[in-house]
Amino acid sequence: MDNIRFVLIVAFAMIMLLLWQAWQRDYGPQPAVAQAESVAAANIKEDMPAGAKAPELTQPAEQQTSGSVVPAQTSAPVITVRTDVLALEIDTRGATVQNLDLLDYPIEKDNSVVNSIRKLVGLASAEKNRNPVRLFNSSPEKMFTAQSGLIAVSGSAAAADHHSVFTAQNSSYQLADGQDTLSVPLSWTDQNGLEITKTFVFKRGSYEIALNQIVKNNTGKEWSGRQYSQLLKTPFNENQGNMLTAGMRAYDGGVIYTEKNKYQKIDFDDMVETDLDVTNPGGWVAMIQHYFASAWIPPSDQENRFYTKHLKDERYVIGSYSPVVTVPNNSETSFTSRLFSGPKVQPMMEKIATGLELTVDYSVLTFIGKPIYSLLNFIHGFTKNWGFAIIGVTLCIKLLMFPLTQASFISMAKMRKVQPRLKELQERFSDDRQRFNTEMMALYKKEKVNPLGGCLPILIQIPVFMSLYWVLSETVEFRQAPFMLWIQDLSVMDPFLVLPLVMGVTMKIQQGLNPPPIDPVQAKIMKMFPVVFTVFFLFFPAGLVLYWVVNNTLSIIQQTYITKKINAQSLGPVGH
Repeated sequence: MDNIRFVLIVAFAMIMLLLWQAWQRDYGPQPAVAQAESVAAANIKEDMPAGAKAPELTQPAEQQTSGSVVPAQTSAPVITVRTDVLALEIDTRGATVQNLDLLDYPIEKDNSVVNSIRKLVGLASAEKNRNPVRLFNSSPEKMFTAQSGLIAVSGSAAAADHHSVFTAQNSSYQLADGQDTLSVPLSWTDQNGLEITKTFVFKRGSYEIALNQIVKNNTGKEWSGRQYSQLLKTPFNENQGNMLTAGMRAYDGGVIYTEKNKYQKIDFDDMVETDLDVTNPGGWVAMIQHYFASAWIPPSDQENRFYTKHLKDERYVIGSYSPVVTVPNNSETSFTSRLFSGPKVQPMMEKIATGLELTVDYSVLTFIGKPIYSLLNFIHGFTKNWGFAIIGVTLCIKLLMFPLTQASFISMAKMRKVQPRLKELQERFSDDRQRFNTEMMALYKKEKVNPLGGCLPILIQIPVFMSLYWVLSETVEFRQAPFMLWIQDLSVMDPFLVLPLVMGVTMKIQQGLNPPPIDPVQAKIMKMFPVVFTVFFLFFPAGLVLYWVVNNTLSIIQQTYITKKINAQSLGPVGH
């Protein structure tokens, strides 16, 4: 049984590694929090795209107060926008998108079933934060905004960037019943005759926002410039210090996708060390976090330059800008881009941009996690319940590995049956270890027992288990997804710890079907494993524990049948 014990120890070590990584993310060194007073006029130059000339450097000093750059300390009106899935603000300073709420995704789920159970057992109902999840945020300590603008090349009249103040016809816009599209136009005019209309277009049921910037050139000469779009963020961990959700930490930082290098993470430390400067056709940049993502997607038919910047006040910028476009006098042109800000639902993201679904990160086990997610999604299409989808996937995995598990259980059943003979040999050759090993191998050969037969299925189960862990942790569909009875959120721990205890019982039953080690000390250590694993599983997502309970139950049924069948067969005499 040394091989089985080794595999269990490896599994135990991997679980410990997961918890250690989660602890490091929660309690390790964190970036300094930006302070409110850091938003100063000095940032006007600092937060402009790297490698591109800022407007204030190209226009005469006497024109710098004409509307293109407004001192940071003055306030500007805010426009509110509401659709069926989004509620947000557009700051007229730069037409910056901020304070974006996802109306269909509350921070916490108000669970009436759990509250009823808590009342029955004499516990008070837990207060829940029913406010929607906020992605973009104007609060200084949680700063996260989507900025965009235009940059004039040297010699052209300065255009509106994300510090310029726009005007709007209305202070609020709302998608009305029966209306599928909502347009929010903002305008900016320079005294030189340059007019810019910046229009955001929202669609019903969509987290994608189209941006169209029309430049009308009436300056008396040709105008040349480029469009940029960027995300500015201050690192902030909403659940920092909460060990109950420690296992659920996901990557929080920047990412870039290009046709050449595909999907790459650009974390905040990378932005501190060096500025990204990449040119590539198409592509996109994003800031992602657990379950949600925000991405600027420039046109795919043009060369886009991608960049990052680390600002002095511990804010980070990732963005892109377009090639230079020239507009003749008395002509106009338009620049387009798209902003996605919403949940990381893979089928939806696949339709928006190539590679955007890769923001759902299943770590190095993506090649296993993606098929598991696809199978879960397929089964959910029939069951309409993610808990039953997990049960269905467990059955499919069991059927897929049936030949291996069948051979494993036959081997363990035979090992269990020859156990008395092994003890007899151990007693007979207690003073001759070499002779004991020789006789033991002879017995294995005679009874056709493979002591390593139970190792392979367990080793295969480990990456499947780890992949399912990441699928349940990263897939937004499981967030606040109910199963049945008291399990009303498969992505968090069981609130009454029933499933982990059931898992521990099934693990103990399954252990009883396996041959115990001959060494009594090893046997005592093995008996502790169900207890140790039960403690660890207390904090795992309920969906993951559900998988393990169903898997153990099916294994018990299969192993019980095989053990009875093997026990019905007779054994030959012990060798001499």
